[in-house]
Amino acid sequence: MSKSTINAIKMYTKKNNEKCYMFKVYCGIDPLTGKEQYTTRRGFKTKKEANQALAQIKLEISKGEFKKKQVETYVEIYELWITQYEKTVEESTFIKTTGIFKNHILPAFGAYRIEKINVEVCQRHVDEWADKLKKFRTVKSYASKVIDFAIKRGYIEKNPLTLIEMPKKLKKLRIDDEDELENFYTKEQLIKFLKCMEQESNFKAYVLFQLLSYSGMRKGEALALTWKDIDFTKNEIRINKAISRGKNNKLYVKTTKTGIARTIKMDSATMGILKKWKKQQREDYLLLGFNTLQRNQLVFSNEQNEFLQPTKTRKWLEHVLKKYQLPKITTHGFRHTHCSLLFEANVGIKEVQDRLGHTDAQTTLNIYAHVSDKAKDEAINKLENFMNL
Repeated sequence: MSKSTINAIKMYTKKNNEKCYMFKVYCGIDPLTGKEQYTTRRGFKTKKEANQALAQIKLEISKGEFKKKQVETYVEIYELWITQYEKTVEESTFIKTTGIFKNHILPAFGAYRIEKINVEVCQRHVDEWADKLKKFRTVKSYASKVIDFAIKRGYIEKNPLTLIEMPKKLKKLRIDDEDELENFYTKEQLIKFLKCMEQESNFKAYVLFQLLSYSGMRKGEALALTWKDIDFTKNEIRINKAISRGKNNKLYVKTTKTGIARTIKMDSATMGILKKWKKQQREDYLLLGFNTLQRNQLVFSNEQNEFLQPTKTRKWLEHVLKKYQLPKITTHGFRHTHCSLLFEANVGIKEVQDRLGHTDAQTTLNIYAHVSDKAKDEAINKLENFMNL
């Protein structure tokens, strides 16, 4: 087939019976493979538009400025980007990211031609996300990563998402704001909760919530603990891993959230309860056919002696809260509780930070600024005493 035949403008009919024009043009020899290169353009409304585009491409080829487009749409760029992204993050992070794209970003941007995405289009979709999503900034940030990737690959030159006006999500005034759930317990509430939990027949659940309350560790960290991580002689626990959910909904072990291991001191009462559970676990699981004296034995496992499903703690918790009519709290709320009580006990910010495994003190202050009512009362009492001096 001659070059002139290839470069000819052709008319074709789309599925909706619309008449359009297209062409295929020779781009030269690929220096990497030694093979002839061609590119096809279609979708022109008139033959004149097709001729103008063909002439422009020929001019770029003659000047050595033409770059063959290998992908055209946002979703095609995304498929290239996500392959590289998977190699840089934890499996659980990858799963969360693909979920954000599937549920929010690809339905909005996926079908767009990458070079046609402009500021107006981006602004409209970010405004839509802001109206319905709390973490719309995170969604916008991920959407922008794909466009940045397209810039690196030479498909476009600028990222229009960097030029939009970010919406401000104003907090709506509510008459009952003061009745909103504060996700932590006071000292008295915690003591009552643990007594109620102890009365139940589920000793494993009681031990877990005792540990969460007095260690401040994350649920995933507690569920990844093995007995070799616990030093009963020194009353210490080594926290160096956590369980998370990966591909195909499968649980796996990863590093802690910050990637940094820590060793924390524990109170003698909690360590005594853990020691009692270790003995009972051995007896209970022996009946199930498992030897729990193995070095990597999980402290908390299911009936198959495998990872305990993280959702299990919510079921245990809801049962006790409902039965004893206790204030609502989540499993993560016991980490909040631990931090709140540490502050109330006048433990320094640096010590609280290290115990909770935060990378910086500001994180500790930002997340746990809402300490208990007792600590709030003490703040105004201190001011009052100072002013009365």
